[in-house]
Amino acid sequence: MSAQNVEDFWTRASRHVVGYGGPFSPAVIERAEGSYVYDQTGKAILDFTSGQMSAVLGHGHPAIVDAVSSSVKTLDHLFSGMLSRPVVDFAEKLASTMPDPLTKTLLLTTGAESNEAALKMAKMYTGGYEVITFDRSWHGMTYGAASATMSAGRRGYGPWMPGSYALPTPHPGVSPFRNTDGSHDWATELDYGFSLIDKQSTGALAAVLVEPILSSGGIIELPEGYLARLKEHCEVRGGLLILDEAQTGVGRTGTMYAFERDGVVPDIITLSKTLGAGLPVAAVVTSAEIEERIAERGFLFYTTHLNDPLAASVGSTVLDVVEREGLVEQAAKLGNQLGQGLRDLQDTMEVVVDVRGRGLLQGLELGAPEQGTVDDLVASITRQSLQRGLHINIVQIPGMGGVFRIAPPLTISESELVQGIDILRDSITAVAG
Repeated sequence: MSAQNVEDFWTRASRHVVGYGGPFSPAVIERAEGSYVYDQTGKAILDFTSGQMSAVLGHGHPAIVDAVSSSVKTLDHLFSGMLSRPVVDFAEKLASTMPDPLTKTLLLTTGAESNEAALKMAKMYTGGYEVITFDRSWHGMTYGAASATMSAGRRGYGPWMPGSYALPTPHPGVSPFRNTDGSHDWATELDYGFSLIDKQSTGALAAVLVEPILSSGGIIELPEGYLARLKEHCEVRGGLLILDEAQTGVGRTGTMYAFERDGVVPDIITLSKTLGAGLPVAAVVTSAEIEERIAERGFLFYTTHLNDPLAASVGSTVLDVVEREGLVEQAAKLGNQLGQGLRDLQDTMEVVVDVRGRGLLQGLELGAPEQGTVDDLVASITRQSLQRGLHINIVQIPGMGGVFRIAPPLTISESELVQGIDILRDSITAVAG
């Protein structure tokens, strides 16, 4: 693509494409393959975000190409009241990856949609309407999910869903709650958060909706033991625990699902992003007991692409490939290497103040440089990285430094992982010295 054509592209984009709230990358992407995307000049750019944190099998995985091609030719979309074999096969396969009693699946297309459905399930089951999330949460942009999203986009849209409450995000770097030895006292912080909510609540808790690792909140990992105590708070108040594993599910953190580390089984789990490996596939999984009660009470969640065979075929293929290629174990192994590489940067660079996360979902937090601001620093590093052939994403939350979210495909090779860390090191050095 010539310079003139690139200029024309951005002119037409400016004229016809609605801005969604963030800047567009200056690269015009023409194609993608494996761990790379390719711009208008043909330059390979290592994709350290798996698209929108979704393409766990990389781009253009042959098994996904075959599944989509076959489904489009034979059975892709049906009236929502019709069931097909791919949907039942997918639901059975997904249930086999879950602990008891999570056996019932609702097949959808997006993460916000799955969270909407999960919240409606919880409200129908409990009879309550109040929903608790973290103050740095992100659960989607539709109304119920957006009401449970506290990290951004709160202003300018009028009232949010009644009964929307926030707990303090358990971030040890900024929390004022401390044990006598100076360590993070997350248990007291959690109890205090609920004590404040109890003063505002009408006693009608429907659900607590949280991510095991807050991604858009800055890669904040819940402390071990936190989920167990959180579920106890839910049970005392009669609410359900919903885990949003849009970004942490399907092997990303080195276990099939992030909650497995804690041995806590949620009442409902929502999946999206990683379940479709970059294609629009989402699911809500719950118990037969919850499904039976809400069915008796008239649960309704009827959408155009509910139980589409195409989505089911893709989801089944993703689960097959993850198991066949040992990608859960691969994510754990490469996650250790990624973490060590990032900690090496922390040890040698003053602007790198923290490394956190699990498996192939990790964050690198930058602090203020001697001159300038964190905003300028991370923007410059992002540009440098892209010029050198690496795409990374920055999360900027008030009160925190800039946090690079690093979430490459589970299929990334060791050499590609090292290449990405090297580019990031060179980019930081070029900007911050």
